[in-house]
Amino acid sequence: MRMLPRLLPGLLCLCLLIGLPLAAQAQDDPGQALLESIAADSYAEKGEAIEAIIASGDERSRRWLEALLDGKLQRHKDGGGFVIVLENRGRNWPVVDALSLEGAGEMSRRDLDRIGINNALRGQLQSALAVLDLYKDDAGDRREAARELLGSVDAAMVEPLRDLVAGEDDAEVRRLLEQALAIHRLDEGEIAAITELEGSLNGRVRAALSSAARSDDPDLADAAMAALADIEQKMKLNRGLETLYFGLSLGSVLVLAAIGLAITFGVMGVINMAHGELIMLGAYTTWAMQQLLPGQPGLALVVSIPAGFLVAALAGIAIERGVIQFLKGRPLETLLATFGVSLILQQLVRTVISPQNRSVVSPDWMSGSLMINEGLSLTLNRLFVLGFALVVFACLMLVMRRTRLGLEVRAVTQNRAMARCMGIRATRVDILTFALGSGVAGLAGVALSQLTNVGPNLGQNYIIDSFMVVVFGGVGNLWGTLVAGLSLGVINQVLEPWAGAVLAKIIVLVFIILFIQKRPRGLFPQKGRAAEG
Repeated sequence: MRMLPRLLPGLLCLCLLIGLPLAAQAQDDPGQALLESIAADSYAEKGEAIEAIIASGDERSRRWLEALLDGKLQRHKDGGGFVIVLENRGRNWPVVDALSLEGAGEMSRRDLDRIGINNALRGQLQSALAVLDLYKDDAGDRREAARELLGSVDAAMVEPLRDLVAGEDDAEVRRLLEQALAIHRLDEGEIAAITELEGSLNGRVRAALSSAARSDDPDLADAAMAALADIEQKMKLNRGLETLYFGLSLGSVLVLAAIGLAITFGVMGVINMAHGELIMLGAYTTWAMQQLLPGQPGLALVVSIPAGFLVAALAGIAIERGVIQFLKGRPLETLLATFGVSLILQQLVRTVISPQNRSVVSPDWMSGSLMINEGLSLTLNRLFVLGFALVVFACLMLVMRRTRLGLEVRAVTQNRAMARCMGIRATRVDILTFALGSGVAGLAGVALSQLTNVGPNLGQNYIIDSFMVVVFGGVGNLWGTLVAGLSLGVINQVLEPWAGAVLAKIIVLVFIILFIQKRPRGLFPQKGRAAEG
């Protein structure tokens, strides 16, 4: 204790020696001056400071501007350094030093002053962040940044953007930047800017042209209206393509739901009203796989494909052996019996699992959409379902054309009595055919789980449509099922916008009734003596 007075001057000198370089380092950092300028009292001065930060090229610029936009760039109340708040909850907030971007522990919220901004500065910050992204190496990031700038360019950003256009290698980024500059020029009343915006399907470009069409300048308004008319024609074409795509995706679901029914109906002549519940079992199998493999929706979906096929196929064998084999040649009793089986399966699912719908998570590679252009994007889940339906169809065609089972199925379909005389065991063919058709119904459920919620009544929504597809395409004909399913899907999608969902289905049903009056055997009728008879 007696030595403390003698050591105190030395300790003070040591602290000064340590502190002076740190203080000097803070003063030498150009970021300190930039942050000081952004803490000005005037919003106009803050706007100038934001432009200065962008022009500085400092690698910390994005972090500062994002923190300022989120209200997390704050300053010590005693006028000291700047910090970025990581989480503004509770009394003490974790912060990082704004200059070093290193952790600075926790600070009481009472010791900090938030740097305030207004709506004009928020818009300026959003545009500034987009401009910063234009310097990234990845062309995709630059495209997104350029797209965000459409309709947001102000006078201060014109010259920097022109410099970026001159040095940009990616044609899409350059086109978007030129459109962003053209929108700014159009807002200034320049008619020549409309030439660069003609044909663009971007919503912000159309909004800018719509605004110009209401201008007091008649020449500007006429030019903008002409450009809008041309864009509207392109939008109609893209809406038509989108309707076609949704119709094909709906049709692919109908194909998956009906193709198994076409096989069993064509071979055995059985009207299986429990076919929708086999679809439901495939969907619930997908949900069950996700419960067994949590956090791995992609792997669960891949495993669900063979699992859904097997579950539905085994259920189909049980239905065929337990019910249908005793009712052959009695279609009305078979219809009533399978309808009872469908009710039993529905109630079983409600009792064992739940009467509530279950949601299935789609994997990342099936989420989002594929943008063809700014007026047309294709949802990936429907695209995958369409591709999946075509793959299943191709596999079934190979089975029917290249395997012994397919040969026997075709023989039994065309003439069951003659097939028996040739040594084909029709009962075995019935079992395998019903299992195959039921398994394909399970695959339809796997696909449907990616488009809608899974519930006990899922299959009931598709059973009537499946029978219409089978009858329209031709009983037992796979090509007929494919063409009929895709056609009915497109027709439904075209009719629904102006007729409504219910009336559209009625119109389709009336159309099929009239068609069957002219062609009782469908689009692709069966061939063979049995069919002719």
